[in-house]
Amino acid sequence: MKKVIIAVLAALLLFPMAADAQRNRRTPARRQTTQSGLTALERKVVGKHMLSLQWISWEYFGTCTITKQADGTLRCKGEQLSRGDDSHIGDYLKIDGTVRIVSALELEFTGTIRTKIYHINGGEEVLREGTFTFLSTNGRKYWRLQQMKNPADECTDYVDIYFK
Repeated sequence: MKKVIIAVLAALLLFPMAADAQRNRRTPARRQTTQSGLTALERKVVGKHMLSLQWISWEYFGTCTITKQADGTLRCKGEQLSRGDDSHIGDYLKIDGTVRIVSALELEFTGTIRTKIYHINGGEEVLREGTFTFLSTNGRKYWRLQQMKNPADECTDYVDIYFK
C-alpha cells in the first residue's frame, strides 16, 4: 500500500512539471513564428525596402533587400544610383552586410556602407565598415543610420531604409 501511495504522489508531483516543461518548449515557438518560419518582427524587416541617401535623391529611391538565410542570419544588400546630370553621374550608395533586429524601431547593421558623391571627399568613394545602428524615431516610417557624420568630409549623410 505504501508503494502505491508513493507512486501516486510521485506521479502527481512530477506529471505537472513534465507537462509544463513540454508546453513551455512548444508554446513560444508556436507564438513567435509563422508558417514561413519568420517571427512577427522578422516579417516587418525581411523583404524589399526603398533606400536613400539625401545627396542622391529623395525623389527616386534605390532598393535594399533583407533576406533570411538558412542559418537564420538576416542578409542586407542594396544600392541607390544617381540619375543626375553629368556631374552627378556615378554617384551611389551601396550597403552590404547583416542585420540584427534589436526592436521594431532599431536595427543593428554589420558590414559595409559605400558612398560616392561628386562634391564630397573630392568625388572619391567613402567606405564605412563595422557595426552601425539604424533607428526609427518620432514616428518616422524608416530606419536612419545614426552614425551620420561622414568620416571623410565635414557633412552629414542621411542613409535611410524605409519600412515596407
